[in-house]
Amino acid sequence: MIKRNMNSDKLNKPFLLKPAPKDYLWGGSRLNDDFNLGIDIDPFAEAWVCSTHPDGPSLLLNGEKLTDVVREHPEYMGSHALSVADGQFPILIKLIDAKKDLSVQVHPDDEYAAKYENGSLGKTEMWYVLDAKEDSQLVYGFCRDVTKEEVRRALKDGSVEKLLHFAPVKKNNLFYIESGTVHAIGAGCLIAEIQESSNLTYRLYDYNRTDRDGKKRELHVDKALQVANLKSSMAPRQPMRVLRYENGAASELLTRCKYFQVERLLLNTEGRRMPDFQTGKNSFHVLLCVDGCGVLLGDEINIPFFKGDCVFVPANSIALKLHGRAQLLNVSC
Repeated sequence: MIKRNMNSDKLNKPFLLKPAPKDYLWGGSRLNDDFNLGIDIDPFAEAWVCSTHPDGPSLLLNGEKLTDVVREHPEYMGSHALSVADGQFPILIKLIDAKKDLSVQVHPDDEYAAKYENGSLGKTEMWYVLDAKEDSQLVYGFCRDVTKEEVRRALKDGSVEKLLHFAPVKKNNLFYIESGTVHAIGAGCLIAEIQESSNLTYRLYDYNRTDRDGKKRELHVDKALQVANLKSSMAPRQPMRVLRYENGAASELLTRCKYFQVERLLLNTEGRRMPDFQTGKNSFHVLLCVDGCGVLLGDEINIPFFKGDCVFVPANSIALKLHGRAQLLNVSC
């Protein structure tokens, strides 16, 4: 949780971000109701809270695109190999409100995407469940080994759901979804998603739904079956999670992979010393407040944050302190 870099020769200051909203047909209203984002769209399915992707770049409060800021200041991303590859910002962070089931889909890996999708990144992602209705579930792979031909037949005769592996979902669960895993978020889930900076999605099945114009949404069956893992998937087990304590805070590692690291930070500085927070030279950090509120303090810095707010902290940041009572996701490379 605490990063120290006493030899930093570049002092970079954090800033708040404004999300890019998405009105996909399966969305609801909880991103406004629960996080008070104040964005006038309906349905409100996703908030891309930290993004440089051209399909939805997030903004600074002054209206600048995060895309432009990190292009002008590549040092903000740090020296991590993913951060310096082609100068691209490597991750995308979302809040997702699934009022209805999402389509059953799959994402390609980096190699396939680079070859067949104009050099795009693939998509590996992690879901952290912020809330879920009692009967919520998600699709996680197939319930047994299948073949491409078997899946095609099941799609034609409407029996494909019998091949899918459905897993129950509870608040505070986390799920790591590697590229190639057939998956879908189920109705009633409120999720924070951390992923590679990619918007490549191959829809395999969409419950025969129609969009607002009465048309069925496009499927990508051929591509989906080219990249999908057709082996049976074990029920996703929740990993053992261990809290590390210090004055005013506790943290736990949620996920560490080649693309990102995610920690959950529990902040409570009432009557306690405020914990330090400083990034090293290796990576930026993104603090997403998913509950409570607080303030990020530093030299000439006073950034209040509330549930739903996202703070970008550049690599080699100035010395900072956290104060408040909040739950945050701390994302880095």
